[in-house]
Amino acid sequence: MLSINDINKSFITDIGTVKKVFQNLSLKIETGDFVSVIGSNGAGKSTLLDSIAGNLTLDSGSIDIDGMEITNIPRHKRGGFISKVYQNPSSGTAPSMTVFENLSMADNKGKRFGFSSGLNRKRKEYYKQILGELGLGMENQLDTEVGALSGGQRQCLALIMATLNSPDILLLDEHTAALDPVTSKIIMEKTKDIVEKNRISTLMITHNLQDAIKYGNRLIMLHNGSVILDIKGEDKKKLTTEKLLKIFNNRDLYLKDSDLFSA
Repeated sequence: MLSINDINKSFITDIGTVKKVFQNLSLKIETGDFVSVIGSNGAGKSTLLDSIAGNLTLDSGSIDIDGMEITNIPRHKRGGFISKVYQNPSSGTAPSMTVFENLSMADNKGKRFGFSSGLNRKRKEYYKQILGELGLGMENQLDTEVGALSGGQRQCLALIMATLNSPDILLLDEHTAALDPVTSKIIMEKTKDIVEKNRISTLMITHNLQDAIKYGNRLIMLHNGSVILDIKGEDKKKLTTEKLLKIFNNRDLYLKDSDLFSA
């Protein structure tokens, strides 16, 4: 379980004022939850993921994973149990290295090894298999430098690398936003398969309301640093894009009277 307990986070703006993003925010993510995170710009979505990943230091509060507090654990040490896929695949891959080298490095994350010994030549057939399942021809490009791949191929690789060792927590920061619809669907289906098969607790930021409804077992909406909608299971399956858009466009009204949107 991922437990976020009464966290507070503020930033100093360019004009010197204090912007409070989170004020005593608490949230629990059960093991295996696949949570879509939606909300307007500035709602706190990326700040939430960066706080979990260790990219930001909290003002106060704590974050626990399965009872172990990670609040003060450095980002590089969290990499052993938390993985993140960014909107820009360059943030999760090494463009000057080959596909095989990238996968080998990801496979050995958290282990001590020299570069040559870190190339898992015995795993090469496995890498071909998982890349072949994408249907993008990447199984034949293991010796290709990642920088030469298309944006969609690089993002697929970033997803495979992030989940190769089944992390406890997977953070997806609009990981399909920059892709064409066909490649986006391929990555979303692969994401679904990996998360469900390995029961990885996942938070996925998305601006695509259809994807937010279709994928995962839970959906939360952030507004001004607070969770104003938290829906899961069968209730989530009953959501429609129209209803979700209505709530999204009337967030302040929804906070006052959620019954207005029950029909």
